Amino acid sequence: MARQRAEEAGADGGMQVITRAAAILGALAEPEGGRSLAQLAAQTGLPKTTVHRICTALEQVGYVHTDAETGVRELGPSLLRLAAIGRRDLRAVLEPLIERLSADLNETVDLGVLDGGRVLFVAQHPAPQRALMAIARVGAQFPAYTMASGKVLLAQLPREEILRRLPRRLEPTLDGRQRTRESLLRELEEARATGLGFEREEMRRGICGVAVAITDVDGRSASIAVPMPTARFEESEARVAALLLELKQATEARLSGA
Repeated sequence: MARQRAEEAGADGGMQVITRAAAILGALAEPEGGRSLAQLAAQTGLPKTTVHRICTALEQVGYVHTDAETGVRELGPSLLRLAAIGRRDLRAVLEPLIERLSADLNETVDLGVLDGGRVLFVAQHPAPQRALMAIARVGAQFPAYTMASGKVLLAQLPREEILRRLPRRLEPTLDGRQRTRESLLRELEEARATGLGFEREEMRRGICGVAVAITDVDGRSASIAVPMPTARFEESEARVAALLLELKQATEARLSGA
């Protein structure tokens, strides 16, 4: 009888740890993104020491990533790979295409998906022969409204769904330009009409980019984006945009069996 009670207590304790870990991961999955330990403790109602212990365990298996400079926790690459399993077929089609496009352009090409209100980079092919490149690590997440890739993915959604995924207040651009929901919605309408999304030093100084969204027959979408230093972007924007639109048209025709 004593042994049974001990086993039941152990099971309850294990369930409690899983529940607490799920609460922490749920907080990190919200559109605002990463959290400090103090923020996680406040949001989940757990003691800070408990949050630290669980985050350390989750980090060991790649479910949480800690920024070495800021100490901010975010979802880790192992968990993000699991989340991307449902998108695997589309990703399998697109990865060879972004590798080829990267070689043709000699520029970095990113593959992204929408995760709530953020864009998640799931694959990347760096520029083969560039000393100066635009690189964001695979598994990184950024507010979708700040990135070319995020904008084309948001543009695929109904207005109500876009608004649901956006924060109430949009952060200004790095040069101080104020963003509003209405101005963003107008930009997304243009992205929907042209098939192209742009970022112009909005997230990173000296970096611009253009992206398209590829949608398969099941309605799953992924973005293909080409970020590059501003000087090179200004010289080649029209050519890169045209190549991305050609790739989008050809790929979606292939995915639909046309």
